[in-house]
Amino acid sequence: MKILVCISHVPDTTTKVKFIDDFKKIDIAGIQWIINPWDELSLTRALELKDDPSNGIQSVTVANVGLVGTEPTIRKALAIGADDAIRVNADPKDAYYVAAQLANAAKSEQYDIIFCGIESSDYNGSTVGGMLAEFLGYPSISSVSGVKIENGQAVVTREIDGGKELISAAYPLVAIVQKGIAKEPRIAAMRGIMMARTKPLKVLEPVEIDSLTELISFEMPKPRAACKFVDPENPRQLIELLQNEAKII
Repeated sequence: MKILVCISHVPDTTTKVKFIDDFKKIDIAGIQWIINPWDELSLTRALELKDDPSNGIQSVTVANVGLVGTEPTIRKALAIGADDAIRVNADPKDAYYVAAQLANAAKSEQYDIIFCGIESSDYNGSTVGGMLAEFLGYPSISSVSGVKIENGQAVVTREIDGGKELISAAYPLVAIVQKGIAKEPRIAAMRGIMMARTKPLKVLEPVEIDSLTELISFEMPKPRAACKFVDPENPRQLIELLQNEAKII
């Protein structure tokens, strides 16, 4: 069995984002780049499955759509424990484009399980996993919070309203995962960091496909209004503010 984990190259969630070119581009100067948190948890679970010999996992591969600047992030995934990596040498223009490129990369091998984070922490689109499954013609399961291997099938736990659902699924499949898939992301050890330097990283050229969306510009959120303090002995003023300004009652 082989597992493919799709990873995104995203700014650290503590990064203060700035824009240039009249709010048309993100200023990448000084940004600390990381593996998308949902993808990092996916990778951790994939490696946990491989650690158990009874699961029969031969390899865990990571795949990313990005230019050469994403390779340090890919190497982090290799240092954590992935066996090899694929980088599609393209600027990730939109979710449809990324899904198409990942699907083409996945066709180079027969992967039994493809993990895809439910969203990326930069654009939060939540659409790549579903599109990837459609491009490949694979069944997909969303909101996945647990994966086990039993009797030659994947046993998937997914979150539903009011509880959890357990699904037994045949291979191949795309698992669109959320938090809970692993307790904590695996940390790279020094040995893993050294080994990552020599692990295979295959670079593929992108397939020709048009993007479906175009980024016009970014817009900063409006600054928060100043706090207003109301005398606890004056509830009428509070009610008027809630009715006329906040408009919530």
